[in-house]
Amino acid sequence: MRIALVIERFEPGGGVEGAAWAAAHALHAAGDDVHVVCRRAAPAKGPIPRPVRVSASWQPWRVLAFSRAAAAAAPRGEYDAVHAFSRTRHQDVYRTGGGCHAAYMERAYGATGAGWRRFTPRHAAILRIEGAVFRDSSQWVQCNSEMVRNEILDRYPVDPERIVVIANGVDLERFRPAADRAERDALRRELDSADRLVWLLVGHGHRRKGIDTAIRALARLSEGNSVLWIAGREQEPARALAAQLGVEDRVRLLGRERDPAQLYAAADAFILPTRYDAFANVCLEAAASGLPVLTSGANGAAAWLGEAGLVVDDPEDVEGFSEALTHLTDAGNRAALGGAARAKAETRSWADHVRDLHALYAKVKA
Repeated sequence: MRIALVIERFEPGGGVEGAAWAAAHALHAAGDDVHVVCRRAAPAKGPIPRPVRVSASWQPWRVLAFSRAAAAAAPRGEYDAVHAFSRTRHQDVYRTGGGCHAAYMERAYGATGAGWRRFTPRHAAILRIEGAVFRDSSQWVQCNSEMVRNEILDRYPVDPERIVVIANGVDLERFRPAADRAERDALRRELDSADRLVWLLVGHGHRRKGIDTAIRALARLSEGNSVLWIAGREQEPARALAAQLGVEDRVRLLGRERDPAQLYAAADAFILPTRYDAFANVCLEAAASGLPVLTSGANGAAAWLGEAGLVVDDPEDVEGFSEALTHLTDAGNRAALGGAARAKAETRSWADHVRDLHALYAKVKA
């Protein structure tokens, strides 16, 4: 197939950019002719970047300008499918990788805060594009979780048949249960965690990712021989809260430079009390690494994990997360959940993801 992927920044990494990068390379490996319309691109082998000139200044203008430029660079009908990973107006398939923006605003800011933010330039531009796409019966909508699908159907008059749920993919070779015990133990000794249980949280954004909930849950644990590793940006709020709660000696702030695959391999369990994630890729990576995954019901990955994970529905439920961590102090519980998580992740290789994309693209062509 001849496919155009649309993403503002075509580069490896996390989140939407990482998903677009991996999908483009997986499609190319499957034999597709992949062109990537982008504002900027890292060197890539296989997929062909098609950069467009758009100002990187004021975000609302950049979003709208990139949407227009992408439509001109990859007109519908010139490809078997035009698949947008960014918020753009004209494509065959619109991927809601960040979730339904209207739902995100309500969870992030509350009903009142979301109400007045709807009129700020940035949110107004995103909501305008989102609403236009959902009302356009000629476009397919790809969600990465049932949670997001339901959020869209609750807010917009969309034909349910136009919405396709395709869970994210994961590199099952990079993220796998630890094979090198010595390397694992060396990292734990470096971080003064050799004789402790290690709970790992990987995520950017202190409030949205529920880092405060994780630290408060740690502080409530009656079992004190455990430590929380936090990898990501915005470390200072975590440092201040840990000191306030008297658990600074049980929290390790790792920044964002460490390889997450090494952290998964060295940890005992993964925790993410996120207040909103369409489908947190880190949960899929942790599952592939054979870690028990504890997350909130505000994460689209929770329903996908099912019985292979632990879910506390309310991200504000500190006691619930503390009780779940207590459950994971038992080695047998960790082994059972870790094995189930790896088995679940093995159904979401990038080859599986491409198979599902090809089925969606066939609907576009039909």
